[in-house]
Amino acid sequence: MDIMNYFQSKVEATFSPMDYVSASKNAPEDYVLIDVRNAPAHIRKVKILGSLEISLNELENRLSELPKNKTIVVYCWDIWCNMAAHAAIILLNNGYKVKELVGGISAWQSMKLPTQEL
Repeated sequence: MDIMNYFQSKVEATFSPMDYVSASKNAPEDYVLIDVRNAPAHIRKVKILGSLEISLNELENRLSELPKNKTIVVYCWDIWCNMAAHAAIILLNNGYKVKELVGGISAWQSMKLPTQEL
């Protein structure tokens, strides 16, 4: 893959927190946001306001809960976490439209965007 294709693919496959806020504000019916972190709630402590909780470990068994006519936006812990990327692969292999929220819950919180306690 050449460098242009790499960056083009990266832009198409990801949302920054601000990109997601803007897109979901303009068309909230087009997106479903999912927290795919595997840790129990007492470790996770918060999630992005309005996001569903479907851990990576449960995702394949819960696909029927997700609409195929919306873009599924997945997130995990931070830039070093790859659970969201693994979740995206599962979703793509099952016919879903997917984007990854870059930076996960860490980036979201650093921007002081809305969260809810678990």
